[in-house]
Amino acid sequence: MDLFAQSGDSQMIFNIETQGEARRHLQPNAENDPKLQELKTFLIDWINDELKQEHIVVKSLEEDLFDGLILHHLLQKIGSLTLEVEEITLSSTNQKRKLGVILEEVSRCLQLEDSRLKWNVALIHSKDLLATLHLLIALVQRFRPDLPLPADVSIEVIVVEPTKSGMKTGKAIECFTGPREEDAASKKDAFDQLFEMNPDKINHVKQAIVNFVNKQLVNLSLTVTDLDSQFADGVILLLLIGQVEGYFIPLSTFFLCPGSTENKLHNVNLALDLLTDGGILTNPVDPAEIVNRDLKTTLRVLYSLFLKHKNMLKSS
Repeated sequence: MDLFAQSGDSQMIFNIETQGEARRHLQPNAENDPKLQELKTFLIDWINDELKQEHIVVKSLEEDLFDGLILHHLLQKIGSLTLEVEEITLSSTNQKRKLGVILEEVSRCLQLEDSRLKWNVALIHSKDLLATLHLLIALVQRFRPDLPLPADVSIEVIVVEPTKSGMKTGKAIECFTGPREEDAASKKDAFDQLFEMNPDKINHVKQAIVNFVNKQLVNLSLTVTDLDSQFADGVILLLLIGQVEGYFIPLSTFFLCPGSTENKLHNVNLALDLLTDGGILTNPVDPAEIVNRDLKTTLRVLYSLFLKHKNMLKSS
C-alpha cells in the first residue's frame, strides 16, 4: 500500500510549507462536501448571531478571520474577555502580533497544551481553513456547549511533509466533530462498558494484551511495559502490525524517531489505515486520541489485533 507518493510538482504547489513541518490541505473537491458546507454555515451563522449587535457580518471564515479583528470581538462577546490589542491592524506584522495575543488567551481558556492545538498564528493568518475550523469548533465547545454542532464531520485531506529529498504527500482523514451524545451512547462497545462498569478489570485486560504484544515482538528484542505511552508515537504499533500481519513496512514510509506531533500522527494514521484495509479495525478511530495517550482508544485498537491472533498464544 503506497500511502506516500513522490510528487515532482509538490514544491510549486505547496511552497508555503515550513521545513520539517507537515501541513494538511483540503482535497480540491472537499469544498463541495455537504457536511463540511453544513459545518461552515453553522459557524458563520453562530458568529454573525453573536456579533449582530456590533453590525459585524462574516461571509467567509478564511477571508474574514485571518487578521484577528473578528476573533477579537468574538472573544470579548462570548468570553467577556478584555484583550490589550489594537482594534485595527493593517500590516502583516501587527496582525500576527495581535493574533498571537488572541490565541494565547484562547489556549489559556481552553487549558490545552501547545502540542494538542490544531492551529497557530501562521496557519490562521495564512487563511488555512482546517486550522480556522478547529479553532472555532473549540470556541463553540468551550463557550457555547449548548449549541449542537453538526455531527460526524470528517473529510479526506492531503498531508504534505518536507524531507531532504523533496516533498512527500499522502492522504489522511481530518475529523472535526464526532457523533452526537445520544448517537455515541447507542454505539458504546465492550470497552466503553468496561471503563464505566468494571474499572477494576482494566488491569487484567491490559496485562493480557501486554503479554500478547510482547510475544509478538520478542524477535525484534522489544518489550512493552506501558500501554499508556509506548504506543503514542505509532512506531511500536507499526512494528507489531508488521509482525502479526506479515506486512513489510518500509522505513521510508514512517518516522522511526518521530520528533513532532505531526510525525506521530502520520505513524498512527498509517497503522490505522493498515488495520482498516486488513478488515481488523471496523470502527473509526481518531489517531489524535492514541497520540494523546488515551488508554481506552489504544486498548481498543490493540484488542482488535489480539482477537484475530489470540490463537497464536495457544500454539506458541
